[in-house]
Amino acid sequence: MNAVLIAVIIMLVLSLLRVHIVLALVIGAFAGGIVGGLGIQDTISVFTEGLGSNASIALSYALLGAFAVTLSKTGLPDALIDAAIRLVGKEGDSKRKTYSKVLILLIILIMSCFSQNIIPVHIAFIPILIPPFLKVLNELEVDRRLVASIITFGLITPYMWIPAGFGTIFHQIMQTNMKESGMNIDVDMIPKAMTIPSLGMIVGLLIAVFITYRKPRQYETINIATKQKRVSYTKKSILIAMISVVVTLVVQLQTDSMIFGALAGTTILVVAGVLKVKESEQVLTDGMRMMSFIGFVMISAAGFSEVLRKTGDVESLVKTSVELIGDNKLLAAFLMLSIGLLITMGIGSSFSTVPILTTIFVPLCMQLGFSEMATIAIIGTAGALGDAGSPASDSTLGPTSGLNEDGQHNHIWDTCVPTFLHYNIPVLIFGVIAAMVL
Repeated sequence: MNAVLIAVIIMLVLSLLRVHIVLALVIGAFAGGIVGGLGIQDTISVFTEGLGSNASIALSYALLGAFAVTLSKTGLPDALIDAAIRLVGKEGDSKRKTYSKVLILLIILIMSCFSQNIIPVHIAFIPILIPPFLKVLNELEVDRRLVASIITFGLITPYMWIPAGFGTIFHQIMQTNMKESGMNIDVDMIPKAMTIPSLGMIVGLLIAVFITYRKPRQYETINIATKQKRVSYTKKSILIAMISVVVTLVVQLQTDSMIFGALAGTTILVVAGVLKVKESEQVLTDGMRMMSFIGFVMISAAGFSEVLRKTGDVESLVKTSVELIGDNKLLAAFLMLSIGLLITMGIGSSFSTVPILTTIFVPLCMQLGFSEMATIAIIGTAGALGDAGSPASDSTLGPTSGLNEDGQHNHIWDTCVPTFLHYNIPVLIFGVIAAMVL
């Protein structure tokens, strides 16, 4: 039996049964290690050693959380929320309600996309922006599964397609690993190759918006105001907020480090007096605490990933698939993308999946006669597949962290399952199309 399949299936089943995701990852990793022949002691040792590989990511999230909380002190989130609330009349006719719903969802979509490229705080904006919106969303009877789908779209599509912010990192990982595997490509080719797969994300979003979740859904309005206090804002404070955002983006692009980008942005806010020095320790700690859960999940996912690598069954899974492929390029593209989906669902990180896949996929694509553009599309899509829907992915953990503030949004059934169905299926289809036409 293949250890990768066993580990991922156990992790997913436990998650669907509402076992805590960290426990599901640990149990899945342990089962995969045993099946893969590592033994109890080696499995524990490998899992423990693997935890450190995502430590920098966890620290990045902590500092981004601190930056997001500090940024909220400028009143920028409150300004956005106030603008949205003004659009919702106390009673309001149905046309006004529809316009308000569209505009609020558009604001959430824009913020989600910007968080990857323009304002690179990643998912740290969600616990700041979304909870205050819940009352408005409840009044408009918006299905939170739709909001989760919109946020996940914004967290994934930009890095797949746009070469800025997190997209730059993802594209560089692809270029570096493809070069090491024998295919030297120009990084400028990646956005072009990923255009068709990215259209799959757009199709999934349109289905969620106009078909699946267009009907109203009612929620109980629960007072969560005690968790967040309103902040007064001025033109000056909003200007300072925008400057800090620009500095954060510039530093991140120059250093290729989310850690130093978040640190630079936070420093600007402190120097500008938005956050008093005597209050900074508590505020920054609160911000780090806000993102700590996701950090723990990502660290656990790193241990899970390391166990799967050490079993050697990733290569075994690919080789078995190769034997089934023969010279059938259509089947080859489908199986390679399916393997990427399976691995990313287990690891929870498309950025970590790409290095695993390129070693075997690049020579295989060259052998089967796929062009460089088609190979890029296959690897990029295979890496991104599963980011939506994975219980361990920050693209699903992020939306849940905001939408479940009042306890009415389940991580698995309201975020993971909807995003899996709406994005992975069309992206898989469009990825196969890209592989065949490029």
